[in-house]
Amino acid sequence: MKRDYYEILGVEKSADEGTIKKAYRKVAMQYHPDRNPGDKAAEDKFKEAAEAYEILSDGNKKARYDRYGHAGVENMGGGFSGGSMNMEDIFSHFGDIFGDGGSPFESFFGGSQGGSRSRSGGQKGSNLRIKVALTMEEIEAGVTKKIKVKKQVTCKSCAGSGAKDRNSISTCGTCQGSGYVRQIKNTFLGQMQTTAACPKCNGSGKTITAACTTCRGDGRTMDEELIEIEIPAGVQEGMQLSMRGKGNAGHSNGPSGDLLINIEEKTHEQFSRDNMNVVYDLFLNFADAALGTNAEVPTLSGNVKVKIPAGTQAGKIFRLKGKGLPSLQQYGKGDQLINVNIWTPKTLTFEETDMLEKMREMPNFNPKPNSGEKGFFERMKEYFN
Repeated sequence: MKRDYYEILGVEKSADEGTIKKAYRKVAMQYHPDRNPGDKAAEDKFKEAAEAYEILSDGNKKARYDRYGHAGVENMGGGFSGGSMNMEDIFSHFGDIFGDGGSPFESFFGGSQGGSRSRSGGQKGSNLRIKVALTMEEIEAGVTKKIKVKKQVTCKSCAGSGAKDRNSISTCGTCQGSGYVRQIKNTFLGQMQTTAACPKCNGSGKTITAACTTCRGDGRTMDEELIEIEIPAGVQEGMQLSMRGKGNAGHSNGPSGDLLINIEEKTHEQFSRDNMNVVYDLFLNFADAALGTNAEVPTLSGNVKVKIPAGTQAGKIFRLKGKGLPSLQQYGKGDQLINVNIWTPKTLTFEETDMLEKMREMPNFNPKPNSGEKGFFERMKEYFN
């Protein structure tokens, strides 16, 4: 059974982003593999802390965890929750925490300050962020979108090396091709051996004597890629999905960044949304409300007939169970709420006016004082409670 994420990092539920980050850095230092070589228990705690930080540092995931616990964040795209985890993933994913070479000691004790790098050399590419607008029907069913994304890709001419040809590439003499140099630093914990990206080759392990004419030595060019994005049913406005490795290509054949997809909801002509519930305004004329009728009501999956009983009041809410939106975690579906409105004509014929004048004097057509009728929002509150 998984431990509570707040307990793992030693923070309160009300902790802000800065406090959570600081707590994670502290735990990461304590259990980091460089400080605990061969200690499997420390490695497990290091991974456990990374998973806790991955959830609590993301506002949307944190809110879902606070509400539903571990079940609420399982299988949410873009992280480690609910899936396997290795050190390479952690160092790559949290480069802003660990610094250049994937180690917290480099950023804390004077490591280089460039972008994050993979341990096999090369600088990780930057993330890309896009917005995807969805209709309520697409949210209800889930959808696959094909979107053209302009981004940095590996240069085809030099295969990402940045060199004109093979003869233009040689092994870096400073790091002997490893991409990293080892340093002994004096810290408050004593002397520590750390690794940092080689300053001569910037972590690539290679030096170039003649640059590629296509990418001018960068190893990357700008291009468009058609990316297929599978969006699960039940997403909401403001949610962020992530596709690992679909961002900008890395420098010197480093790993690609991620594609971050922000969800937007298009305004629907007939429905509004209340969490998993769909709200529809039904307009009835006075006669149908007083005498009762069968009304045809649209839903996300087609029209249905709803029986309106005689004497239905304005503001009455009918419910169509299971006709709302699905839960992202597949916990069922919401309902469709039908809010009854009485339509009043703006113009009347002489005969209609005469008829209404006579009805106005009839006892049954006058509201009873202090009848206790509640407003729409009061009824909505009672419904959800």
